[in-house]
Amino acid sequence: MSENGIESVLSQIRAMSSMAQGPAATAAKDGAERPDFAGLLQESLNKVNEIQQTAGSLATAFEAEDPNVDLAQVMIAQEKSSLAFHALTQVRNKLISAYQEIMNMPV
Repeated sequence: MSENGIESVLSQIRAMSSMAQGPAATAAKDGAERPDFAGLLQESLNKVNEIQQTAGSLATAFEAEDPNVDLAQVMIAQEKSSLAFHALTQVRNKLISAYQEIMNMPV
């Protein structure tokens, strides 16, 4: 592989890496303020709540025989809700574990 080809592949990898890290990482490199953890956690909680509310309203609409809501929509919304809740539960468990580990460290 020529040196130009290697440089091209490396630049593509760097571009994909920066896209995977998201805008928060690029903002931190630029010296901008980093998002606080509590705000991100609150935003995640609100998003999970919104997903659960949507799934509940779709299920209610289906039970009321709304012609605009079919079973596939309800099942997909319920599954999204379940996955979001389980992911949030795992994050909570990791946070509790980290907190307990920090509290058990000698000073």
